[in-house]
Amino acid sequence: MLLSAAMSVDGYIDDASRHGLELSGPADWDRVDELRATSDAIMVGAATIRADNPRLLVRSAARRDRRVAAGLPASPQKVTISATGHLNPRSLFFAEAAAVPLVYVSAAARVQVAEQLSGIAVVIGAPAGPDPARLDLAWLLADLADRGIARLMVEGGATVLAQFLAAGLADEFQLAIAPVFVADGRAPRLLAVVPGGSGGGRMLLEEVSQAGDVAVLRYRPGDSVRPTG
Repeated sequence: MLLSAAMSVDGYIDDASRHGLELSGPADWDRVDELRATSDAIMVGAATIRADNPRLLVRSAARRDRRVAAGLPASPQKVTISATGHLNPRSLFFAEAAAVPLVYVSAAARVQVAEQLSGIAVVIGAPAGPDPARLDLAWLLADLADRGIARLMVEGGATVLAQFLAAGLADEFQLAIAPVFVADGRAPRLLAVVPGGSGGGRMLLEEVSQAGDVAVLRYRPGDSVRPTG
């Protein structure tokens, strides 16, 4: 499972304006598009859908053709996760989907969300846990695997990325660092605080590359590289 994100040099994923901060350039967008094209599914949190209204499609026609020639849909399966199910059915996430998007919600919200998204999404209620605001990510990955999703790409947002890292479930984390600084405490940072988290851990840097003016760091996270002392 792959995590993918972009941030400023001082650790922000956006500024505090309503216009949005452009972090990636054409070369980095092309790199991300290749990651999408080689994935079985792309996941973002519901907050990202509400804030950014992403389409989550493979942009390159050549890559879409390559997928179709291999017997795959033109773009990967879309997946989102939400404890509450507060989603707009008119969001671009639900448009132009090669397969009906998957929406994971809490067990308590499943019936209501299934009615709200009837005909445009498959709504899956997660098992009830001690914290209704958080879903069991290990169970979610197992359910995706049962649905034929072998390679999942998670593109955000801050809470979802932090939860996967804190749970030690990610196999790879590709982090793009843009030559931009925000210096505004009101702006959102790369990772959110995870209640009950372990305090973080150390990751193994496996590769450093460049996409235009963006530095790309490829890490291997997880419990295997957490500090022991």
